[in-house]
Amino acid sequence: MFQDFEPEATRRNAGDPESSRASRGWWDRNADEYQTEHGAFLGDDRFVWGPEGLDEAEAGLLGPAGSLKGLAVLEIGAGAAQCSRWLAAQGARPVALDLSHRQLQHALRIGDTAGRVPLVEADAGALPFREGSFDLACSAYGAVPFVAEPVKVFQEVRRVLRPGGRWVFSVTHPIRWAFPDEPGPGGLSVASSYFDRTPYVEQDEQGRAVYVEHHRTLGDRVRDVVAGGFRLVDLVEPEWPAWNSQEWGGWSPLRGHLIPGTAIFVCERD
Repeated sequence: MFQDFEPEATRRNAGDPESSRASRGWWDRNADEYQTEHGAFLGDDRFVWGPEGLDEAEAGLLGPAGSLKGLAVLEIGAGAAQCSRWLAAQGARPVALDLSHRQLQHALRIGDTAGRVPLVEADAGALPFREGSFDLACSAYGAVPFVAEPVKVFQEVRRVLRPGGRWVFSVTHPIRWAFPDEPGPGGLSVASSYFDRTPYVEQDEQGRAVYVEHHRTLGDRVRDVVAGGFRLVDLVEPEWPAWNSQEWGGWSPLRGHLIPGTAIFVCERD
């Protein structure tokens, strides 16, 4: 499951097919390590929007308390389906979708999801559902940062949502792309242009992408939401809470108290 080479990090263009292949391969190889490292923070049935630790139970971005009961919810980029498990506990009818087979195997490992949370292995850009199948859709750091054509994904989400359906997703806050991915003091100085949209790519010895992440500015994200057929209802930038002392990649209390790390877009379908 693990690669036997040190990938080269670069900034270069990467289209949708290459990005999709890289994401599937990376998550299949690294799912075990990811769940070992972050599983305790994510919990088995917790809906957390990002490294700051903002819980949906507190935020209510999908709807007021008690409003999820009976609703059909699609989680995109579900990983081990922790968020979907929380949704099921609220009486919702979630479906957990992910590109990575290995991540979905962890969903089965963590708990008995059979009959409670259906698991679907598929690409977010080609959702295998009929029009109007869901009342809500959500994604906590899943799929959206890793696709070259986010509008295509948003249009697919709109297609499978019923009129008035809500689509809520979180991504790395766009401003973080101007800073090094470093949790300490070295991560507090601007290192590159915020306006450079060139994807971050890790590639193997043959130049094949093994990890791709795409940068969109805040304005780009808003325009993508509108182009995808949604109305932006809210944009949430969670502050770093006093209780959270963990470091997670480039996220840390030091940086979190100074610059935003996560952006959550709350959208509605007409």
